[in-house]
Amino acid sequence: MYSFFPSQPVQATLSSLKMLDVGKWPIFSLCSEEELQLIRQACVFGSAGNEVLYTTVNDEIFVLGTNCCGCLGLGDVQSTIEPRRLDSLTGKKVACLSYGSGPHVVLATSEGEVFTWGHNAYSQLGNGTTNHGLVPCHISTNLSNKRVIEVACGSYHSLVLTSDGEVFAWGYNNSGQVGSGSTANQPIPRRVTGCLQNKVVVNIACGQMCSMAVVDTGEVYVWGYSGNGQLGLGGSGNQPTPCRVAALQGIRVQRAACGYAHTLVLTDEGQVYVWGANSYGQLGTGNKSNQPYPTPIIVEKDRIIEIAACHSTHTSAAKTQGGHVYMWGQCRGQSVVLPHLTHFSCTDDVFACFASPAVSWRLLTVEPDDHLTVAESLKREFDNPNTADLKFLVDGKYIYAHKVLLKIRCEHFRSSLEDHEDDIVEMSEFSYPVYRAFLEYLYTDSISLSPEEAVGLLDLATFYRENRLKKLCQQTIKQGICEENAIALLSAAVKYDAQDLEEFCFRFCINHLTMVTQTAGFAEMDHDLMKNFISKASRVGAFKN
Repeated sequence: MYSFFPSQPVQATLSSLKMLDVGKWPIFSLCSEEELQLIRQACVFGSAGNEVLYTTVNDEIFVLGTNCCGCLGLGDVQSTIEPRRLDSLTGKKVACLSYGSGPHVVLATSEGEVFTWGHNAYSQLGNGTTNHGLVPCHISTNLSNKRVIEVACGSYHSLVLTSDGEVFAWGYNNSGQVGSGSTANQPIPRRVTGCLQNKVVVNIACGQMCSMAVVDTGEVYVWGYSGNGQLGLGGSGNQPTPCRVAALQGIRVQRAACGYAHTLVLTDEGQVYVWGANSYGQLGTGNKSNQPYPTPIIVEKDRIIEIAACHSTHTSAAKTQGGHVYMWGQCRGQSVVLPHLTHFSCTDDVFACFASPAVSWRLLTVEPDDHLTVAESLKREFDNPNTADLKFLVDGKYIYAHKVLLKIRCEHFRSSLEDHEDDIVEMSEFSYPVYRAFLEYLYTDSISLSPEEAVGLLDLATFYRENRLKKLCQQTIKQGICEENAIALLSAAVKYDAQDLEEFCFRFCINHLTMVTQTAGFAEMDHDLMKNFISKASRVGAFKN
C-alpha cells in the first residue's frame, strides 16, 4: 500500500515542541505576528468561532470578532477586526472562562470573583435581568463570600464551582438543567443541593441542556435533559435534581467532559467511559447508536490523561500519557466513529482544526517559550567579555568577540585570523560605532545604526566584500535621506559602487530638485559628479518647464 508519510526519521522541531500555537484558530489570522507572541491565555467562542478573548504577558485582556449580543463586553455591539482592550477588567487575572450558545460569557478571576456578559434572554448572566449584558457585570448574589475556582456553561445556563466544593447554577431551566427541582428559569445564582448537599464537588461540566458534577469520592452526579441518554441513567427522562450515575458504581471518576449531547468521563486508572448521543460517532464506540449507559472505550493501551469535549460541538478528543492525541465524532463534517490518532501534540489543536465551529473547549494557556535557538544564543554572546577569546581595540575602546564565529561568518576573518596568535586586534581604518555594528551584524544578521553612520558601514562592507551587509546598509541609508544630505549620500553611493542606493538618491534629488540645488551639499559637490548629475538629470527631463 502506498504511504503518504516519509519513511525517514522525523525530526522534532521547536514548533512541534511548543505546547500550543493559537495561530491554528482561523480568527487569529486577524492578529499580527507581534500580537500573537504576547498572548498567554485565549478562548475562541461564538456560533462560528468568530469571537475571541485573550490575555497578554502584561495581564491585559483583549477581544476581537463579530460581537454578537455584545459578547465581547465592550459596551456596544460593533464587530471589530482589530483587537480591542477590555478596559473594564483591567488589573484582573483570568483563572477560568466558559461560554454559551447565545453567546454569553462567564469568567472567574484568580481572586475567585465572577463576571458575566453577552446574551441574556434566559437569565444566563445571573444578574436578575433578561437584558443582554454589553459590559462585564460582577455577580455577587449568593457568591459574595465564595471563591469560584471553575465555571461551565451550557447553551443558555451557567454553573460555577467554589473552593469549598459547592455548585451554584442559574439561567435556562426548561429541562431541569439548573438542578432546582422545577423548570422555571433561575435569574440569580442558586446553590445546587439535593444529593449534592453534603458532597465536595471537584469538577463540573455542561452539555447543551444538562449538567454534571464529579465529587471527591469519584462519583458522578447528573441533572437536566436526557433525550439522547446524555445523563447515563438508562432512560431518556429529564432529571430536575442531581442524581448519581449508578452504573459507575465502584469506578472512581476524576473528570467529566460534555459535548452537545454526549458525555465522556476519565477514571483514576486512565480509562474513558462514554454515553449519550452518537449520530456522528462522537462516543468512539465504532457505530452511531446512542448509549444510555456508561460504556468503556479503548483509545490505546496507554493511560488516558486528558479528555476533551465542548457543548457547542459533536467532537471528542483524548490525550495519552505518552503524548498521543486522538479525535473522533464530527471532524470537519465527517463522522469518525473510532478514536483516530492525530499528529497533534495537544487536544486544543483538534478543536482548532477539526471542530465545527472552530472553538476552544477550555481556556487555552500558551506556555512562554524560554528555550533559546542557536541564533538567539549567539546574539547574546556578542561583546561578552566572559566568553570571548578576542578583543578589538577601536578608538581606545574594546569590542569582545569569538574567533571561531568570526571565521565561520566572514571570509575576511577566515584568512586574517588563521595564524593570529594574539587576542587583541587594533583597528584604525574605521570608527568605533561602525566597527562595532559590523561585528554585531556577524552575530545577529541585522544592523542597528543611524543612516549617517551606515555610510561608514557601507564603506566597510565594500572593503570586506560583504554583499548582504551592503544591501542592509543601503536600506538603512535610504530611510534617513532628506534634502540636506541627499547629495552627500549620492556621493557615497557612487564612491562605494552601491548602485541601488545611487539610483534611489538620484531619484530623490530629481523629485526635490529645487530644494536640493539650494543646499550647501550641492554647492560643494565634486566637479565630475556634478557634471554626471546634470547630464543624467537633463536626460530624464528634469530641466524642462
